[in-house]
Amino acid sequence: MPAGFLWGAATASYQIEGAVADDGRSPSIWDTFSRTPGRVHNGDTGDVAADHYHRYRTDVGLMRELGLSAYRFSVAWSRVLPEPGGRPNARGLAFYDRLVDAMLEAGVVPALTLYHWDLPQYLQDVGGWTNRDTAARFAEYAEAVGRALGDRVPMWTTLNEPWCAAFLGYASGVHAPGITDPAAALTAHHHLLLAHGEGVAALRAVLPAGRRISLVLNPAAVRAASDDPVDVDAARRIDGLANRIFLGPVIRGAYPADVLADTASLTDWSHIRDGDLAAISRPIDEMGVNYYTPSLVGGGAKPGEPRNDGHGVSAHSPWPGCDDVRFRHAPGPRTAMDWPVDPTGLYDVLMRVRAEAPGLPLLVTENGAAYDDTVGPDGTVADPGRQAYIAAHLAAVARAVADGADVRGYFVWSLLDNFEWAYGYAKRFGIIHVDFASGRRTLKDSAHWYASVIAAHRGRNGNGEPQGA
Repeated sequence: MPAGFLWGAATASYQIEGAVADDGRSPSIWDTFSRTPGRVHNGDTGDVAADHYHRYRTDVGLMRELGLSAYRFSVAWSRVLPEPGGRPNARGLAFYDRLVDAMLEAGVVPALTLYHWDLPQYLQDVGGWTNRDTAARFAEYAEAVGRALGDRVPMWTTLNEPWCAAFLGYASGVHAPGITDPAAALTAHHHLLLAHGEGVAALRAVLPAGRRISLVLNPAAVRAASDDPVDVDAARRIDGLANRIFLGPVIRGAYPADVLADTASLTDWSHIRDGDLAAISRPIDEMGVNYYTPSLVGGGAKPGEPRNDGHGVSAHSPWPGCDDVRFRHAPGPRTAMDWPVDPTGLYDVLMRVRAEAPGLPLLVTENGAAYDDTVGPDGTVADPGRQAYIAAHLAAVARAVADGADVRGYFVWSLLDNFEWAYGYAKRFGIIHVDFASGRRTLKDSAHWYASVIAAHRGRNGNGEPQGA
């Protein structure tokens, strides 16, 4: 990797913080969803999670031990603005003040994400992301956090994976708020992008010069299962909903015509107003790319047929207008999520974004794998599968860099074992093992290996001063 490359790890607020009722925080949609019977494995909730809210100093110490140059975290909206129309909650902001200061003391660059899916429940009560006003409320939230932390945080992300928030939350219903309405999902998608654009404007107005603003997407490496025209068309449609429906508005200020036509039976897109696309396409300084596994697709599925496209099993498709699309299993090794391991997909999506947005710096903001980790009798956690996964995907990043992609950092998902959304605590993505009963942290073998990779690159490139500093 080039000198100045950011070596990081990532987490999200609801997945690790716990303390859901501390210091004035109000419920989010994930508090509500996780308390709804049958929604989350084993009835798990994020009430305690990894207890990062109380153990953040320990966790920052582990970041320093690993040699991380950056840490990507998200802020809980309902900690900052716990009631509609209210003033920013000083006690909630104080936690992020303490966290950022601890990171800076440890020499770790803070990379802040404003929204990682935990919408305040009071906004969901008036329509959530189907309500256009939520985009305006997001801009107010962005301004509040920007004013509080902009003097110390150099890297800002508006939204994490709006595809998941819109299509898993409003189409398949496997994520909060658990709605199964494809038309609502398309409306939510547009309002999320509008929130991004309004958030960019709000941050530009309050952040000091030189702060970098990004959007994090999860572009899919979509591959047709065969050359059959039915499979090829299925891949085109999934690519439209996974990739082009985001890249088009954000980069070029336009929706792809074929996606609008494909979904015309579901919505007339009248929720798009004059000026929206200009707002959505406000310039950003870099783009985050999240990648885990490719998508192999074909036609032939029956409407209503239970499916698993890697995002949970549901009779409701997360792909509006694509009820006939079937997701196939690629050959090869799989993770505990049953996701095929294929680092060529990461190379493909990095090169695609480079081609569609020439000159826009990129970050791999999430990449990692779940495996069935256990603490051995000697107190260690051997996870050779994860180590091999990360190594192969880092090689894919290096290949993309060699081929001209301006990739400036890599953030492994995740720093800690955490609340894995609808899977609860059944899936472990962390390079640090968390005993959820005691809160004890244990570096897995992959963490020790990742630390050695970071140290080797810093030694090769001098002091490795990160670009975000």
